Amino acid sequence: MKKIVFILGMVLGTGLWVFSQEEGVKWLTIEQAQELNKKEPRKFFIDVYTDWCGWCKKMDQTTYKNPVIAKILNTKYYPVKFNAESKEPVEFAGHTFTYQQGTGGRGAHQLAIALLQGKLAFPSVAYLDEKMQLLTVVPGYFTAEGLEPILQYFATDAYKTTSWQDYQKSFVSEIKK
Repeated sequence: MKKIVFILGMVLGTGLWVFSQEEGVKWLTIEQAQELNKKEPRKFFIDVYTDWCGWCKKMDQTTYKNPVIAKILNTKYYPVKFNAESKEPVEFAGHTFTYQQGTGGRGAHQLAIALLQGKLAFPSVAYLDEKMQLLTVVPGYFTAEGLEPILQYFATDAYKTTSWQDYQKSFVSEIKK
């Protein structure tokens, strides 16, 4: 009987481990990330996207499903998905941001405008430090292999002491090709 329980436990445990590996990035809202940051400060990774952005969808289907990328985002950052065309007001860093109607039909959320410093390109990622201060914005589509060094550059605080060019030269990927 003990053997059966042990084997059943191993099978279920392995199944849960495989399931957790396949889950990918555990996306948060900006409000959830701020609350969690009060208890355990981390950097913020804010994926600013739109529903109509094809490259945003491709990153969701490929890049963010990579287990190395998901692990880095889930353990070293508060990963946030933020729709740049969301109509809901958002409280962030003591300010209320709302949707702003554009003159050409499409509008944008004030938070997206602020995070991307007025340069609305999708997808774009805003990297913030633990104090919710903008470190940089990186626009464009990235494969897992392209995103990993950027994630690690900020997660490890290498940006404080090493130029991006020097960091890239010494970076060793964890992604299996």
